[in-house]
Amino acid sequence: MAPRKNESYTFPHPMDNDTLVGHVSILRTFMDAWNKREEHPIHPVWILSGTRGIGKATLAYHIAKMVHGCVGDFFIIDMERNIDKDSRPKPDGKVISVYTVRKMIEKMQMSSMSGGWRVILIDSVDELNPSASNAMLKLLEEPPAKTIFLLVVHQLSNVLPTVRSRARVEKMTPLSISELRELCVKFLPEEDISTDMLKLSNGSFGKIANLKKSGGDEIYSELIEMLENPKSNSADMMSAAKKIAVTPELYGILLDAISHFGLADLYTEAANNISDINRIYLEPEIAIFKIINDIKKCL
Repeated sequence: MAPRKNESYTFPHPMDNDTLVGHVSILRTFMDAWNKREEHPIHPVWILSGTRGIGKATLAYHIAKMVHGCVGDFFIIDMERNIDKDSRPKPDGKVISVYTVRKMIEKMQMSSMSGGWRVILIDSVDELNPSASNAMLKLLEEPPAKTIFLLVVHQLSNVLPTVRSRARVEKMTPLSISELRELCVKFLPEEDISTDMLKLSNGSFGKIANLKKSGGDEIYSELIEMLENPKSNSADMMSAAKKIAVTPELYGILLDAISHFGLADLYTEAANNISDINRIYLEPEIAIFKIINDIKKCL
């Protein structure tokens, strides 16, 4: 049976989210540099790096909005604006195409006569395919005048070293428990979010939001209860595996379960197996069952 999804949860797109919790120091650092740009040239390329769901894109849009009064044009590269070689929308892809980047460059070149500042926001660099990354690198080798690049990055190792060397890297930290609670009060006011759930999120409100929308919080609770039950058997483990298998976004709760039980020796192998599920296994529940079974054997 699939996890029960709750479609009633709606969370604003980072562009529309006026609530920025945490990361004040990075926002202040940028605004100080921006406000002193006439005295000291502002760095043209800013990387906002950190784990998913901590507010990197929200911060990027806040920065763009705060300088918008001095900005002539605002360009966005993300999966929603992804296109194919014929310029047809391709928002359901797994990577951002080179055609999307080339289209943005073309529009930017057409706007260069305005003389105003421009902001280019990429969410995220991790999703650029190799050709798109190389096209962006060529642009960054000699950044256009009066242009600010805001690059959202989930995993810094996914960024070409030559891009990192041309950027100011701001490493964003996970949100604190109190910051997560503040966001839960704002966006999940009717939910009783336990301290265990907040800890499980590892500082990512995005993870809490995804678990609530997918019903993953219930699946995780059932998984832990089953693993702790000395009477649970292979059928119970397969039932749990099937529930998790239908929603790839839930695969990470297997690692959360390993951490919950303090089974550090299982973590790396399980993480590798999870990353291979979509690439190798035609029936992901088999791989997930194996991970659950390995956890059970250690308890």
